[in-house]
Amino acid sequence: MEIAIRELERQDKYKLLIGCIIPRPIAWVTSHDDKGVVNAAPFSYFNVASIEPMMVSVAVMRKPGSVRKDTARNILQTGEFVVNMVDIHNVDAVNQTSADYPPDVSEVDALGLEVGPSAAVKVPRLLSSRIHFECRLHKIVELGTPTTSDLIIGEVVHVHAADELYHAGRIDPHAFAPVSRLAGHSYATLGDLFDRPRPVYDPSAGSK
Repeated sequence: MEIAIRELERQDKYKLLIGCIIPRPIAWVTSHDDKGVVNAAPFSYFNVASIEPMMVSVAVMRKPGSVRKDTARNILQTGEFVVNMVDIHNVDAVNQTSADYPPDVSEVDALGLEVGPSAAVKVPRLLSSRIHFECRLHKIVELGTPTTSDLIIGEVVHVHAADELYHAGRIDPHAFAPVSRLAGHSYATLGDLFDRPRPVYDPSAGSK
């Protein structure tokens, strides 16, 4: 199958991307506006952006008319946010926060989500998550003409990890039990794990 991107409508491009690029980790982002209304929303266009400095990226699609979503607008206003990681224990609550709540309605309040203070930013953490990345805004990159996506790059300034997940400097993936996003309404658990040691280049191998 050969697919000419220029011939695809927006929805077809969307289905192709989210169907091919799987599984995707989910950032359950908390932010607040300048009035203190706390927003919580999940985003699966999320990944590591840098190790030193420690950064993560979250792409937030805009609404029709190039209107920023609440999360992107809040982060631009305050310069802070928290990525609360998603696992098998909180995925139902995460899904509930994906509804299109009005800007002045807090998903946290509406759904009765328990929050706790962060250590380095003013934005609260969602306590049903067991790993949190407190972030300060590094940069927002506007993508598309007109802009259709805000690529948010945040510097991680503090991390919380539940004791039962963190051993000898590593996160136990089985104890973490992360959930990822697929296409449509589908999610996935971690599944089977297997190792493939990274090979070491041997310059003499080609001459043998």
